[in-house]
Amino acid sequence: MNIQELRKQGRDKLINANICEAPIKADILLQYVLNITKTDLILNSNKEVTNEEEQVYIEYIEKIISGKPIQYITNAQEFMKLKFYVDENVLIPQPDTEVLVEETIKRINEYARERVEILDLCTGSGAVAISLEHYLKDRFELEIFASDVSKEAIEVANKNELEIEKYNNIQFILSNMFENIKTKKFDIIVSNPPYIERNVIPTLSIEVQNEPDIALDGGIDGLDYYRIIAKEGYKYVKSNGYILVEIGYNQAESVTNIFKNHEDKYTNIKCIKDLSGKDRVIEIKVK
Repeated sequence: MNIQELRKQGRDKLINANICEAPIKADILLQYVLNITKTDLILNSNKEVTNEEEQVYIEYIEKIISGKPIQYITNAQEFMKLKFYVDENVLIPQPDTEVLVEETIKRINEYARERVEILDLCTGSGAVAISLEHYLKDRFELEIFASDVSKEAIEVANKNELEIEKYNNIQFILSNMFENIKTKKFDIIVSNPPYIERNVIPTLSIEVQNEPDIALDGGIDGLDYYRIIAKEGYKYVKSNGYILVEIGYNQAESVTNIFKNHEDKYTNIKCIKDLSGKDRVIEIKVK
């Protein structure tokens, strides 16, 4: 069997299974299995594949059909134009979260300080913290802490830091929210916490359901972690510093009200929309 024939077989299987973006996923998997580029896939379409390559490819196609995210097969996801390693222990970074990073960068650029201290809560793969480091390191002296309750997630984040930045300059901390965070003041706290309502998770696509539950489940109403951040966050932020959190598309009012309930600690609460016009980030200034 040649590349063209195997490519068609993979595409047909995914299309028949009603898999979203079937042709794209089939090609990505084939490039991964054969360790070739998209161009090679086209120019060398008549090249024969081995029986082992064919078998591995079809096995991966079947895993996609069963609901396994393709990123967990290729162990790769692009975020902020950087390539991150991901596996079943971490949430797959999504383009929507880039708004959180971009808004944080904007706020830090307005800070006009030489040294900036940042805390990334619920870091997962480390995508937010590492992206901030990557795009700010040439302009600021950075001290970045990134925490997660999952030991496995911390290991993935460390791996990404070493792979992308070639050194470990971020302090990754195993911590349930603020539990193991030193009593120090940051200029900015940034977080993409779990925010899916518990009873909604079973209704999500099977691909999303295959991501770690601990990174999705925000409690009965999806707001548990925002309450923790609102209750404790001000203790860890300098006066006139900021907290920025990603939210679900329908949570702007609820999250805003959670912080308003601590109006003696916070001010200038505003919502920022993503490129599709959906509410995506809540920014809060600490008094």
